[in-house]
Amino acid sequence: MEDVYVVMLVALLALAITDLVVGVSNDAINFLNSAIGSKAVSMRTILIVASIGVGIGAIFSSGLMEVARKGIFLPQQFYFEEIMIIFMAVMITDVLLLDFFNSIGLPTSTTVSIVFELLGAAVSIAVIKIYNDGNNLSILTEYINTSKATEIIIGILMAVVIAFLVGLIVQYFARLIFSFQFEKKIKYAGGVFGGLSLTAILYFILIKGIKSIPYFSDGIIEYINTHTVLIIIGCFVLFTIISQLLISVFKANILRIIIVIGTFALALAFAGNDLVNFIGVPIAAWQSFTLWQDAYAATGILPSEFSMSGLSGSVATPEFLLIIAGGVMIITLWFSSKAKSVVDTSVNLARQGDGAERFEPNWLSRKIVRYSLIVSSSFSTLVPRAVKRKIDSKFEKPEHHVRTKRLDAPAFDMVRASVNLVVASILISVGTNLKLPLSTTYVTFMVAMGSSLADRAWDRESAVYRVAGVLNVIGGWFVTALVAFSAAAIFGAIIYYGGTIALVLLIILAVVLVVRSGMIHSKKSKEEKQSKRYNRTDIITINEITTETSENISSVIKGINKLYTKTVVNLGYHDLGKLKKSNKSIGKLEVEVDELKGNIFYFIKSLDENSVEASKFYILILDYLQDMVQSIGYITRNSYNHVHNNHKNLKFNQIRDLKKVDDKMQVLFDEIEYTFNQHEFGKIEQILNDKQELLDYVSDLIQKQINRIRTSETSPKNSKLYFGLLLETRDLITSSMNLLQLFQEFYQEAKRTL
Repeated sequence: MEDVYVVMLVALLALAITDLVVGVSNDAINFLNSAIGSKAVSMRTILIVASIGVGIGAIFSSGLMEVARKGIFLPQQFYFEEIMIIFMAVMITDVLLLDFFNSIGLPTSTTVSIVFELLGAAVSIAVIKIYNDGNNLSILTEYINTSKATEIIIGILMAVVIAFLVGLIVQYFARLIFSFQFEKKIKYAGGVFGGLSLTAILYFILIKGIKSIPYFSDGIIEYINTHTVLIIIGCFVLFTIISQLLISVFKANILRIIIVIGTFALALAFAGNDLVNFIGVPIAAWQSFTLWQDAYAATGILPSEFSMSGLSGSVATPEFLLIIAGGVMIITLWFSSKAKSVVDTSVNLARQGDGAERFEPNWLSRKIVRYSLIVSSSFSTLVPRAVKRKIDSKFEKPEHHVRTKRLDAPAFDMVRASVNLVVASILISVGTNLKLPLSTTYVTFMVAMGSSLADRAWDRESAVYRVAGVLNVIGGWFVTALVAFSAAAIFGAIIYYGGTIALVLLIILAVVLVVRSGMIHSKKSKEEKQSKRYNRTDIITINEITTETSENISSVIKGINKLYTKTVVNLGYHDLGKLKKSNKSIGKLEVEVDELKGNIFYFIKSLDENSVEASKFYILILDYLQDMVQSIGYITRNSYNHVHNNHKNLKFNQIRDLKKVDDKMQVLFDEIEYTFNQHEFGKIEQILNDKQELLDYVSDLIQKQINRIRTSETSPKNSKLYFGLLLETRDLITSSMNLLQLFQEFYQEAKRTL
């Protein structure tokens, strides 16, 4: 009997380590996004500072896991056997849920997830107990504190709205004071701004960090509580003087200092307070096992009869476990690609200026933007023109920000990064002081979104995409609560009725899904890195234009070549599943070319006045690439629809002819890809000389099908598809040859110029 629970504890330990990894990957957004987005310091420095904060926070963490989780459920109403089922259901759900959000790159709250998982699993087991005892569900409140869930939801809504509005207002006035050309203003106002910012961060550390450290006596904490106002005033004066000295005497960048210290403070508070979200449940399970083991040794009481009233208080976490947990968190920070994906989502939504948008607009985001523009226009008419011009001048970006868009440029400047950190610190401190249920993830994210809106980062070009992104993230938060509750409840019931076999199967399922998710994410990350290689916008010289264009052509040709072959082969086998995959793959090519065309504005801006012809060449090349992608898109989609609609297979002769065309197309595309990969542009002439032979072959096949129709063909749908494939193949060949002709002319002209 005891062995079963030992195995469960081992499983919980493994799940705890996994939960640490997936949890830190998601929560890293809380303390990394401002430093990474502003590029105030190197990535290495950011990670070192965050690691120190996480390490100190973990070591000095209070390590208290309230099993009742602020009154979510009452442990004394459950037996040891039931408590272990609850804890197993919670941990399996938490790992899967957080890993899912990490995989899609959306930030969510680990606090909310663990709370609703505990609530869901406890409700499930409580309902089963009530049903087995023949009681009415009205007594569920004896097991569960239902009012707490409502309080948390209200807290979420309050945190979202308040954080967004405060971030917006503070950033607006900060920008009015400093403008985008803040280097001059910072010399005079930087001292006060530094004093205010550093005082807010210190207050945050005192309220959210030091108070939870068990090594500080009650006397010190009482002194801090009693003299809080005096401490704040004294720190403000002291930090203002120090900040001004650093600016005037040592020529230091006070904004960079604020960002580094703020990152450290948030990392410290995260590890010190949120660590128990990941390891608290397994520790509580271990404590439960110890309590039952002692009772079993003394009285022989069964796990199904041992009440867990001993967990009504707080469960202390051993120091060595906190240190191990801190180490796992630090390693995750440095090596987790999913952590980078989640941070990228927040940074990109707050990005100053245009770029590739991740989220597609929806009807709600369009409505919000449209009505916001109407309201903004109405208020704008009430503001005197002189005042409006003065305000607009504060939001004008320096010329070099508009002229070019470097891939390594910061997403936003250090003024906004400082505001994000300071406002988030203050709001979290105030919420903690008032004992309000809030999530650091929600606060930091919404502050960043509010400040980006105030900074006019969401203009007419990007607003509808950014709003859609924010709505997706916020919707994900509520999905977190719903899924956490439902999944934990279902898993709890499955384990209760299925026993050990069900538990083993669920653990195996969790392992398989997490590993599969990691493999898919790794593959996706490599594809994104590859695509970024063809997304440069800082080209200046003719040689760089040639290299850039070669890479773009090679990439698109390679994708078209693969899709054409797969489509012909799978159409011959009438393989709907593989045709469906090809149909989905065409979207990647379309996005790749669309992103290249989206960067044309910055490409042209980066060239001098003598390179107008180069700009025209680049635009025409992209236009030919788009024509080629449209042709392969037609071929792929129509083949898929034909099979999906259960139409007759193409005849053997038709498939054979298409395969011969595919063989010739493969030779053509392989030659083009090799030419541009190796920069052996002298071979273009030979490829162009052979084009007529291929076009004539396709024309002959069209004539052959006309003859079939007049003699033996009986299927209109087959004829429509076959003609469509051949005609689009001809267009694909023509676009390819036009592209080669254009490139050859440009290359020869460039050689003469150089």
